[in-house]
Amino acid sequence: MEAYPAEFKTRANAGQVSGSPYRFPRIGPGSPVFFTQTGYAVLENSSIPVIGEGDAQPNDTYVEQLVAGAKAAIDYGASLGVVDPRRVAVMGHSYGAFMTANLLAHSQLFKAGIARSGAYNRTLTPFGFQAEERTYWEAPDVYFKMSPFSYADKIKTPLLLIHGEADDNQGTFPIQSERFYVALKGHGAIVRLVFLPLEAHGYEAQESLSHMLWEMNRWLDTYVKPAT
Repeated sequence: MEAYPAEFKTRANAGQVSGSPYRFPRIGPGSPVFFTQTGYAVLENSSIPVIGEGDAQPNDTYVEQLVAGAKAAIDYGASLGVVDPRRVAVMGHSYGAFMTANLLAHSQLFKAGIARSGAYNRTLTPFGFQAEERTYWEAPDVYFKMSPFSYADKIKTPLLLIHGEADDNQGTFPIQSERFYVALKGHGAIVRLVFLPLEAHGYEAQESLSHMLWEMNRWLDTYVKPAT
């Protein structure tokens, strides 16, 4: 399951259908559709809206909505007969990586996770992130609760971390993955950290893309594909 959560202020806006059902998928190194060729069913760009109506802000209940949305996606895939709910991996890039780590910290829905170029400690982005406009000093509880780093001792699901060594994107500097890896490893988690040399927030070199696919495929084949 690959996803990128989005915040909304109304349910009506969150419920709008975007895109077209007639658009053909593009299969490339940056697309999870690649894995359909190796025997996986892929829920690509799963819709996980995070809503806060009225005076409530979306991130006030981010974790609860995130887990509920992920479970709904898995249940829907299972209802189609293409998903084994006991063997599902979750992956994402950037804010999707942040989502992945949070799902592993707060649920037992997945067999493995793959997080690329994410931010895992929100105190390192204290002046806001995504659609969150409150600073750390205005909403410290939100920043703490939304940081998977805060729950590193709870993550027991195998997690692959990939990061561009030269990531210059505000909020996703490589130290995010480095310190998260140390926190997980210190608590005995199954975790692997891969740095891609000379790569920024988006990976470009053919060598990097090929290695990324190899790492991801090996991770899934090890922790998800086996039936036992």
